Amino acid sequence: MDERTALTLLGDAVVAAGDDAAVVDGQVLTTDMLHERTDFPAGTTRYTAGWRAVGASLSDVAAMGADPVAAVAAYAAPGFDREELRAFVDGATAVCERVGAAYVGGDLDEHDEFTVATTALGDADDPVRRHGASPGERVCVTGTFGRSAAALRLFDRGEVERANDLFRFEPRAAAGRAVAPHATAMLDSSDGLARSLHQLAAASDCGFAVEADAVPVDGAVDEVAADAAERRELGFFFGEDFELVFTVPEDALPAIRTESPTPVSTIGRVTESGVTLDDEPLPDRGFTHGE
Repeated sequence: MDERTALTLLGDAVVAAGDDAAVVDGQVLTTDMLHERTDFPAGTTRYTAGWRAVGASLSDVAAMGADPVAAVAAYAAPGFDREELRAFVDGATAVCERVGAAYVGGDLDEHDEFTVATTALGDADDPVRRHGASPGERVCVTGTFGRSAAALRLFDRGEVERANDLFRFEPRAAAGRAVAPHATAMLDSSDGLARSLHQLAAASDCGFAVEADAVPVDGAVDEVAADAAERRELGFFFGEDFELVFTVPEDALPAIRTESPTPVSTIGRVTESGVTLDDEPLPDRGFTHGE
């Protein structure tokens, strides 16, 4: 059973199964688990692992339009190397500081595979959910796509310094706060742009018509992609970029572009049904744990 099937089974039993985080008394709470085999390619430093693991949970907080407050991490590895552990904590602390949150501790355990479980907490007066998009609105994204895919290619080439730099993404907390007053639906793109669009469409019972040329693919992808087909694959389907994907009324776009510290791109419009790219069906494909 993969992650998506498991979430479907849990949908009726877990209140927040369909959103990026749970909402509890004006706060949002989220948790993630990452493993060396699936999430940290050879060459990933413990500093980058700490940044990326905690950043994944902070990104979920950002996707609710919340203000990140604090994060913790449970760290498990085959023994405790002092330098690696310290580097992990330094990375976790640095990504928290980047978004104005605090890294406040966690837990340690021994495990045969390096594994991290992270939890983040945020404040939100009016959190943005995945449902709420309406036909006629615009679908937008922050930042660029394919950054993590390019990093993976560079890890494979042995260009680990450049790869680690790309792997340390910035959670879009400030952009999420700027977007929140205007957004009708939002999530982060951890599973890839294509799958995120399908998730948003399903939650809002709508569709999207997206234009390929409007999607901002990261410049690093051009360094590693062999051709246009691979460029599209890495930009649309790889995932793990942690950008925001959201819908807004068209008249809100000027305010969002002024208020967001991260560039915002309009990539298409909300339709009645179906998810298309340049008028052709966009496959519901992306990153899934357990496949």
